[in-house]
Amino acid sequence: MKILIVDDEEMQRDMLQGFLKNKGYDALTASGGKEALQIFAKEPVQLVLVDHRMEGMNGDELLAKMKELSPLLRAIMITAFGSISTAVRVMQLGADDFLEKPVDLSLLLQKIEEIEQELAVNEEAEQVSDSLERIKAPLDIIGSSKVMQEVLSLSYRIAPTDWTALIRGETGTGKELVAKMIHLLSPRKQGPFVEVNCAAIPENLFESELFGHEKGAFTGASSTRRGRFEQAKGGTVFLDEVGELPLQLQAKLLRALQEKKISRVGSEKEIPVDIRVLSATNRDLKKMVAEGTFREDLYFRLNVLEIIIPPLRERRSDIRELVEFFLSRHCGSRKVTLSADAMNQLVKYDFPGNVRELEHLLQRLITLVRRNVIRVEDLPPEVREKLVNSGKLSERLAEVELQMLLQALEEHDWVQTRAAESLGISERVLRYKMGKAGIDRGKG
Repeated sequence: MKILIVDDEEMQRDMLQGFLKNKGYDALTASGGKEALQIFAKEPVQLVLVDHRMEGMNGDELLAKMKELSPLLRAIMITAFGSISTAVRVMQLGADDFLEKPVDLSLLLQKIEEIEQELAVNEEAEQVSDSLERIKAPLDIIGSSKVMQEVLSLSYRIAPTDWTALIRGETGTGKELVAKMIHLLSPRKQGPFVEVNCAAIPENLFESELFGHEKGAFTGASSTRRGRFEQAKGGTVFLDEVGELPLQLQAKLLRALQEKKISRVGSEKEIPVDIRVLSATNRDLKKMVAEGTFREDLYFRLNVLEIIIPPLRERRSDIRELVEFFLSRHCGSRKVTLSADAMNQLVKYDFPGNVRELEHLLQRLITLVRRNVIRVEDLPPEVREKLVNSGKLSERLAEVELQMLLQALEEHDWVQTRAAESLGISERVLRYKMGKAGIDRGKG
């Protein structure tokens, strides 16, 4: 990562540059705002460390100019005059954080590593979207929240491998969608994607479904049949709801995974299988292992890699984007929108059924509401009456800020100058906050 240090004190510049270079970073320096802008125009700087008080052009002015040139620039303000008002001002300008002088180098390094990690996650998430678009994949992964970007990033790193992966999440979070995405991003994308719903197949037929059977192996076996493992040759088998697998069948699945061979029911011949196995569950497999209802060795075999998909209540900033997507998908030629109050109320609701519940709710509303604008009174009672009463302070504050931004934009017909004025911030800060929260009227 390329870092630009801007400070009018030579000793401070040299100290920070030497420290960062020793930690492996490409660190550039500038003695003031003018020189910093010249360097910034030529070099692909990703992070800037800016002294707050400098002669000529102070840190606030410099950061504002840099953000105009590159809204994605990350910044840490360094000041000898730390105060709450200073912190609020630099955060409004788009700085990630601020540090007081003398700089705590260990804390600085921690903050830089956090930013570096976030930049890597965002880059990998973009590569996922680009890859899916390039192969024209029929998948829509909606969500620009930090937690969903992390899911995409992890999927991108998992996809090229051939190891098993366990996808965990509550019902309705999109586990199957993530499994398909991993398959389409993998070297096996030309092979089949074969799904097995472990909860839907009768126990007495499960072995036959998975491994196939020979003619006459049991009553009704009128012909030889290939199982899902053979059908998925060169591709991926997705074991959905793997926590529902009966204990006695878990041993047979474990053997197939370990030896990469299967035997059809009624045959002693072993057949090699070339597949990758992905599995998903909404259950706590660790707890099941402790209770003796799930084999520990199978758990570790399935859980070489793990992806946890967050519930919708932990990524409320994605709800608006999801609403707009589902409205465009299900409205057809009819143009249906949500009022600002109705959208605000949806964001407050916890959605125990997650994304699936949100989609089904919108399908009902589109069908039953006669107007083209869905209002609060159209929402089900459990949604109308729900108030947010949980979550970390940072999450609650982010939710409040998101709703204030949306309400101001709706009230002023998305005229950003007027919306910013009503919020008491500049239009540039509003645009930055909209980008950070994933607010884009054009997606509707």
